[in-house]
Amino acid sequence: MKTIEIKGFKRANLGTTESVKLREEAKVPCVIYGGKEQLHIAVDMFSFRDFVYTPNVFKISISVEGKKYNTILKEIQFHPVSDMILHADFLELDENKMVIMDIPVKFIGSSPGVMKGGKLVQKMNKLSVKALPKDLPASIEVDISKLDLNKSIKVSEANTGKVTILSNPSNPIATITVPRGLKNEAAAEEPKAGKKK
Repeated sequence: MKTIEIKGFKRANLGTTESVKLREEAKVPCVIYGGKEQLHIAVDMFSFRDFVYTPNVFKISISVEGKKYNTILKEIQFHPVSDMILHADFLELDENKMVIMDIPVKFIGSSPGVMKGGKLVQKMNKLSVKALPKDLPASIEVDISKLDLNKSIKVSEANTGKVTILSNPSNPIATITVPRGLKNEAAAEEPKAGKKK
């Protein structure tokens, strides 16, 4: 998993009034927790664009007054109308402690069902996993090379590597559906096949 570096600034004052002021200055009130100390910081809003508005996931190295904190983004709050980022929580990583994170799914291989005209419908974009920070992958690979028409691939069939998948193993990650046109073609072929007999 790739690491993105950003800068944070210690907050002198806490509270709603201070948070509003920070947002007016295009800064986001944040908290780093999970380590020896809980740290209240502010981060420039533009710093979030590289790791929030993307389907990918990253480790976030936050530099605060010369000290670096190795973290992951654990929670983020948006304004319900403007979509402005209101607050963010970062979990400080301990290389010896397991961490839970949602990791995006990446399909590999070519589906026979798609080649026959079926449509790949993705049911899950991410899977919840548990792993040591060093083992966190950028994505979970899901092989669809055996996925035929009207078939699904389940969480239990995903390539896990050194991570433990916490998502329900019986849940489908993707399904190959048969388009209406293809169903009509199949229905039209059946009587013809019957006549040949």
